[in-house]
Amino acid sequence: MSAPTSTPSASSESAAADCDLLAPDAGPKPLGPTPSQSRFQVDIVAEAGGATEDKSPTSDASTTAPSSDAAAPPAGPGASGGEEAKGRFRVVNFADPSEAGSPASPEAQGEGLQNGDTVMSETSLHSSTGGPHHYHYDTHTHTYYMRTFGHNTIDAVPNIDFYRQTAAPLGEKLIRPTLSELHDELDKEPFEDGFANGDELTPPEEAAAKEAADNKGVVKFGWVKGVLVRCMLNIWGVMLFIRMSWIVGQAGIALACLIVAMATVVTTITGLSTSAIATNGFVRGGGAYYLISRSLGPEFGGSIGLIFAFANAVAVAMYVVGFAETVSELLAGVDASMTDEVNDIRIIGTITVVLLLGISLAGMEWEAKAQIFLLVVLITAIINYFIGSFIPSPAKKPLGYFGYDGSIMWENMGPDFREETFFSVFAIFFPAATGILAGANISGDLSDPQLAIPRGTMLAILITGIVYLGVAVSTGSCIVRDATGNINDTVSSQFMMNCTDAACKLGYDFSTCVKGAENPCRYGLQNDFQVMSMVSGFGPLITAGIFSATLSSALASLVSAPKVFQALCKDNIYPGLGMFAKGYGKNNEPLRGYILTFVIALAFILIAELNIIAPIISNFFLASYALINFSVFHASLANSPGWRPSFKYYNMWVSLIGAILCCVVMFVINWWAALMTNVIVLGLFIYVSYKKPDVNWGSSTQALTYHQALTHTLHLSGVEDHIKNFRPQCLVMTGYPNSRPALLDLVHSFTKNVGLMVCGHIRTGYRRPNFKELSTDQSRYQRWLLKNETKAFYTPVFAEDMRQGAQFLLQAAGLGRLKPNTLVLGFKNDWRDGDMMNVETYISMIHDSFDYQFGAVILRLKEGLDVSHIQGQDDLLSSQEKSSGMKDVIVSIDTSKDSDADSSKPSSKATSIQNSPAMQKDKKSPSVPLNVSDQRLLEASQQFLKKQGKGTVDVWWLFDDGGLTLLIPYLLTNKKRWKDCKIRVFIGGKINRIDHDRRAMATLLSKFRIDFSDINVLGDINTKPKKEHVSAFEEMIEPYRLKEDDMEQEAAERLKDSEPWRITDNELELYRAKTNRQIRLNELLKEHSSTANLIVMSLPLARKGAVSSALYMAWLEVLSKELPPILLVRGNHQSVLTFYS
Repeated sequence: MSAPTSTPSASSESAAADCDLLAPDAGPKPLGPTPSQSRFQVDIVAEAGGATEDKSPTSDASTTAPSSDAAAPPAGPGASGGEEAKGRFRVVNFADPSEAGSPASPEAQGEGLQNGDTVMSETSLHSSTGGPHHYHYDTHTHTYYMRTFGHNTIDAVPNIDFYRQTAAPLGEKLIRPTLSELHDELDKEPFEDGFANGDELTPPEEAAAKEAADNKGVVKFGWVKGVLVRCMLNIWGVMLFIRMSWIVGQAGIALACLIVAMATVVTTITGLSTSAIATNGFVRGGGAYYLISRSLGPEFGGSIGLIFAFANAVAVAMYVVGFAETVSELLAGVDASMTDEVNDIRIIGTITVVLLLGISLAGMEWEAKAQIFLLVVLITAIINYFIGSFIPSPAKKPLGYFGYDGSIMWENMGPDFREETFFSVFAIFFPAATGILAGANISGDLSDPQLAIPRGTMLAILITGIVYLGVAVSTGSCIVRDATGNINDTVSSQFMMNCTDAACKLGYDFSTCVKGAENPCRYGLQNDFQVMSMVSGFGPLITAGIFSATLSSALASLVSAPKVFQALCKDNIYPGLGMFAKGYGKNNEPLRGYILTFVIALAFILIAELNIIAPIISNFFLASYALINFSVFHASLANSPGWRPSFKYYNMWVSLIGAILCCVVMFVINWWAALMTNVIVLGLFIYVSYKKPDVNWGSSTQALTYHQALTHTLHLSGVEDHIKNFRPQCLVMTGYPNSRPALLDLVHSFTKNVGLMVCGHIRTGYRRPNFKELSTDQSRYQRWLLKNETKAFYTPVFAEDMRQGAQFLLQAAGLGRLKPNTLVLGFKNDWRDGDMMNVETYISMIHDSFDYQFGAVILRLKEGLDVSHIQGQDDLLSSQEKSSGMKDVIVSIDTSKDSDADSSKPSSKATSIQNSPAMQKDKKSPSVPLNVSDQRLLEASQQFLKKQGKGTVDVWWLFDDGGLTLLIPYLLTNKKRWKDCKIRVFIGGKINRIDHDRRAMATLLSKFRIDFSDINVLGDINTKPKKEHVSAFEEMIEPYRLKEDDMEQEAAERLKDSEPWRITDNELELYRAKTNRQIRLNELLKEHSSTANLIVMSLPLARKGAVSSALYMAWLEVLSKELPPILLVRGNHQSVLTFYS
């Protein structure tokens, strides 16, 4: 960009400097912020309240307008409002801005080209609909602002558009001012312009946003056409016309009403639960799958979504075959069969499903019109039956119809089960009630799902339930159970006095064909499925009703299955199904899903054996209902603040009862189908759980996990610690978790599933701390730990220096009883190369850990630990994170090899985050061959990931620290990778007491129930070390000595104050014996443990204030040099082992 054209005074220079990124350019440029720009450039003059009127655009810090150069094309009205709002508030999925201004309004164009301090669209802020954007213009400061309580501020008032998701199809998303933009200093470099509150677009959301951006011509349904009609058509199935009368004959009026009531109770509870979930936030397409997955999570949603979509696809075949059977019977009745019965069904079914597919492909509007027509036919057929039941007809009496009569009603009141039971009859009826999700399944095509689903579903359940009860009472009150159909089976008046059944009292004797007779009755409730057609005023209307019921249910299922399947595929729960997520046209129709559903339905139509598959389909639907009910119970139990359904007529315990009832009904209908359904759901659940899809929908499972964790943590805090339950809970100073893999892996080996592990990272530097970056890193590296199956927490802190940061972590890391009790450091291999004050800090951290009653553990590998200077060793970021990029994020890295336990010490040169191996981006850089030392370091850093072969873990338990030195190797050798390693114990002793000491230690270990392969008593531990080793030690510490005898006392004291790490002559002489012991121990370690897989040794202690840090560091150096991996351990001298039960 060009510099400001003028800076007239010194006072305006600072303003110009602040706005140089926003100054006009010579040519047109895109409006809106760049990554280095804040979305709000604060007008310093306006903020100070002393602004003076200035018409120059270059002095206005809030101006982002391109120059009005004649060569520049004028901004059209489309850019006027929408682009301005996009630049000001970074509108996501904003409404079509074509109406934002008028070509005839130059003022609107001028306004559109401004990006003021507080500009925002008034209509966008105060309504969620599109329309002209209006701005308020402050003529004193050239600043647009929203009128917030009457004064100029960039703070925003509450508004629905701030709370939309990025892919919200109902309106534009606005980004409220971030806390940084309102709170940070005016001269502070703004953060990278990112989405507030972590609203980064995920790939599915990007696709949804793209689809939702252009919503013209989309067909949306209200609650009547979208939900009520579909649910009624699906519930009023063929069962109403050809099975309801048979159910009354078998169960009687009372039990038939009970069966209908039981089914209605189950569906009503499920409807209430569906309404609760549907009103707990905006509902997108996907029906039952969307409701369950967003409530219970992808594991339940993914498993139920697949079988629910499949069930709907097969249900198409069931309904079409029901239709084809009726047509086939009609053809056979007029002797017009094409081939045989089965092939007729196949031919008619194929033609029907092709026609239904054509209606579906024509679009939802045509499908909805077809449903309305079918509903009119169905209601006409029902009315036709009820009218017919009031019309007496002597011709129908031999067929069992006598009109309404109290004796018939009383006779049919009780059950008369013939080869059936109550539950078998219930199992036959219940599938008729399983259409309650027909409306919810097209949730994406509803104009207001939150209103439509509860209202339409509950009203449909009420209406259909009343009609079913009405038909049950009506048929049971006017039709007898058995009739011969013979007009001559009348009874003379003299015999009517001895009649016992209703038909006899009404003048007919049907006893010749009742139960047990040679020729069974062909008519009556028990025998004739077409009895409603016989009773009705016009019989063919009932046939039309049967056609309507079957075709409407088939059409609803044909639409539901692809919609649910498309939503499932969009979420990418199952790999390989992404091709079915694509939608076509304004309504985003899943054409590929329609074709797949058609193929599945056609396959089952051609099989034509649906008696076996039917109960499985019913169970699939019931499994969905059970999970919807369980979702409400689970969400209520989790007590998440986000569970706030606007539909209040639900109860968590009623929903739980509903879920249990659904499971019971599954087994009542068919026990083997119920078992098969449960196995399939469980298998899919395990698969999705194993795959761990990268989604976060704020499920109730997540909320309940938090609730339980909080409850158990609080409960644990009220229990005193006990030795038997001691666990090493480690604060591991890893820096970035992947910068010291060996340290991370070894500690994880003995804390996994045993104790807490916190990866501490101290961020230091001379620049101003960036807490937003710290928070981002925390979540990013926590994901990295989870991805690498490391059970640990990453905890970064900002501090002025390493010691202060360590103190922060030692005091504050953890929660309740879940607090670290052991500090784990990497050995500082490079302590002689850098600033000795870093050594002072390092040793001070060890002292601080003991002050806080922590144990201390130091790991040393001779090759080193820090791999952060090696390029590209870890692929930290997922592809999504890589694609989002990490611009301008700077981390201060110390690139020296094997620095302190943290990789963020102050460095003279801050390196970009892209240069850190922890943050490697997906870039194709030429591979640089590693040098030999780096190659060895890399191999050593991976050694604890491999299975350790047969070898030893040598425990040098020289001093009793409470047992931590022994507990860690025991926990380690219990793990799979270390189980082939045996524990060898080394202890100090006297030559004349070796056997006694060995027996005493063996007794102690056996009481502790710790297996060991050998105990070695070191009788020569106090022998003087070799002279060459002592000389080497003295040569090593020579640069760090104070040599106070060679200078004046005051000079020596000043030097000691400025360099407290220096070793005094008095100190060296006082601790000569201890120094010799460390040298001697190194000789013994090389002699006995040079081939061990790991050495665990007591960490020597240095008295605080008496032993200088340089001397203590020299002891650790000489003790642990040129050895296999060595772990120096010192507990806090409180018992962590006990032999009491």
